[in-house]
Amino acid sequence: MIDIAAIEAAAGRLDGVAVRTPLIRNDELDRIAGGRVLVKAENLQAIGSFKIRGAYNLMSQLSGAETTRGVVAFSSGNHAQGVALAGRLLGIHAAIVMPEDAPRAKIDSTRRLGGEIITYDRYTGDREAIASKVATERGAALVPSYDHEHIIAGQGTVGLEIAEQALEIQAPPDQVLINCGGGGLSAGSAVALKARLKAVSIRTVEPDDFDDTARSIAADERLMVVAGSRSICDSLLAETPGLLPFEIHRQLFDAGLTVSDREVCNAMRFAFQNLKMVVEPGGAVSLAAVLSGKIETAGKTTAVVISGGNVDLEQFAAIQESAD
Repeated sequence: MIDIAAIEAAAGRLDGVAVRTPLIRNDELDRIAGGRVLVKAENLQAIGSFKIRGAYNLMSQLSGAETTRGVVAFSSGNHAQGVALAGRLLGIHAAIVMPEDAPRAKIDSTRRLGGEIITYDRYTGDREAIASKVATERGAALVPSYDHEHIIAGQGTVGLEIAEQALEIQAPPDQVLINCGGGGLSAGSAVALKARLKAVSIRTVEPDDFDDTARSIAADERLMVVAGSRSICDSLLAETPGLLPFEIHRQLFDAGLTVSDREVCNAMRFAFQNLKMVVEPGGAVSLAAVLSGKIETAGKTTAVVISGGNVDLEQFAAIQESAD
């Protein structure tokens, strides 16, 4: 299990690279919650998500020989952009295996950042196997999206910032809700939060049909999602918790929460209309949990993470125009 020292070291590497995103409040959100809600806006990173943190932390520690041979990653889009940007900043060629139905905004951004894109069918292909094959053929280093200690430490700087910023305004959260796919963000952030805020309760939030982490925490063993599951939350569609993240989840987390796609759409509309933010589906699940009353917030201080804002214009417009 990583410790706070690894996360603090990652924060040092990320100084000047990742944005120290704001922790904001909104009167309407507080009114609905009946308490104080602190929103960590990782959609305001340069690539529109927190993923630059883990990617840069790992890639900046590669050896000279590894940087020469390049890296290979697999991602639905946000990690792809993080790896591509880290590669550009560090002078490392980055190839990313992406589902062919990934949001066009994420594919186009990854390509603009200099990433080489290798597509596959999300429902029939094995992205990890494809990436491993490419890496072996090229002698390249793999940059996993969540199951690596350097990735987890880098993502953990989100939790470190939440703790620091909340303490700066004398509003330590009673509970923190963190969006969860494979678990790198939630696991790393939990280590930092528990190091700074001993009594804080931390919960993962997932789409209803991709509740593998919530069920795994309850069962104390890693479980899979049901085959054929679907959700609009493309960035959170991991089939099972990462091995390293789960070891942290089982020690530091309270019961996980889930939200429906309808509740996610409601949260995206709320964020745009009230927070003046563009939020992607997977980035909105923790906010959705608060807005839909999935957890008691009255009289409490609750922090939520908006993990990303990379969404196709057409999908975003359709969600904004739709009725609940």
